[in-house]
Amino acid sequence: MKSIITTVAEEMITVLSNVREEEAFHLSDQLKKANRIFVYGEGRSGLMGKAFAMRLMHGGFLVYVIGETITPSMDKGDLLIAISGSGSTGAIVQFASKAKEIGARIFLVTTNRESKLGSISDGILRIPAATKYRGQNEPETIQPLGNQFDQSVHLVLDAIIIGTLEPEDTNETMVKRHANIE
Repeated sequence: MKSIITTVAEEMITVLSNVREEEAFHLSDQLKKANRIFVYGEGRSGLMGKAFAMRLMHGGFLVYVIGETITPSMDKGDLLIAISGSGSTGAIVQFASKAKEIGARIFLVTTNRESKLGSISDGILRIPAATKYRGQNEPETIQPLGNQFDQSVHLVLDAIIIGTLEPEDTNETMVKRHANIE
């Protein structure tokens, strides 16, 4: 088991070291400029999106997850973070197209810059990880399905939040925003 854990950790180091810093900074800048942030992904990408949205809320951002019953309408000046390994997930393409019509900005987190979503996005954060499709340009992995992409998305987006927070956003201020009805 230890060798599997070590291999997965080594894979993460390789993937994370190949993320373009300028793309991470671009997403950070877009988070700061957005009136409101909306996050959407399908399946496990959606779970990573929900974790990201929760961290953004802890950081004091006004954030919503598409598909939740309390999600308001989107407007010009809002930002949609679309998470899709392939960049062509049908529902995400549909929501992003609608958001674009409304005047929201689209930021894609993906492995595939040249995708349908990539063509309509205002920014792209490419995560150079393997997906369940095992595309030609994707790295080798011992992990099944899109595990490597999901793990990488989680870690990269957490790092971007840390880099985006203001100095007054200390652990103590974030704890105050954390759920207290537990």
